[in-house]
Amino acid sequence: MSRRLRPPVPPSVPVAWMGWEEAGRVPAGEPSQFLAEWFASYVMRPHPELGRTGHVCPYMAQATRLNLVRIAVSPLTPEDGAQIAALLRSAQAVFDAIPCEDGKRVFRSAIIAFPACTGPEGIAALERAQHSLRYRAALRRHMIGLFEPDSAQPGIANRAFPSFRAPLPVIAIRTLVERDGPFMLRNPPMALSYLAAFRRSGLRNLLEAFRGRRADRKLRGPSVPGGAGA
Repeated sequence: MSRRLRPPVPPSVPVAWMGWEEAGRVPAGEPSQFLAEWFASYVMRPHPELGRTGHVCPYMAQATRLNLVRIAVSPLTPEDGAQIAALLRSAQAVFDAIPCEDGKRVFRSAIIAFPACTGPEGIAALERAQHSLRYRAALRRHMIGLFEPDSAQPGIANRAFPSFRAPLPVIAIRTLVERDGPFMLRNPPMALSYLAAFRRSGLRNLLEAFRGRRADRKLRGPSVPGGAGA
């Protein structure tokens, strides 16, 4: 019986990874500097529509202080779907290699900007790459999130708050944490990895998130078809 050969995985285009302070020092107008300014002025600040206290991202400010953020800018385009997926796989290795104490691993993040992937075709290519990797990533306790200018993904505390919007397409890798229960409801296959990581407390969080979603649906009435999926 002949063996079925797998197609070769295309190599990703190399990118230069930089720390937070370095990203803020590049010339004005560069995507990495623009991204650093957006994080500092928005992600690491409270927002009146967020639906809870604290910063938009509760980990980012501490992550930058601890130098646990890595940023890269990719030149890949919507036609480079396989290379985008390969880049995200290599980015997970970069993420795992960020040196830190065990108790501070939750603050690590690896962020890639894709300025050539704006527009529907570019976002679709990024979504395909994200979706192809997110379940295996969860087994490694990684979360892979896509942020883009027109994201319709609802927030957790306030569903009317578009918490996944960014001024340019960005994919971020971070650690799976206990408070990710609501995200698991949006992606049920990932719940197994979540429960393996957090067991009883994870189950409590899932049940609480489920009850909260049911109550929210009762308040909002019938859902409108066509919403975006995470």
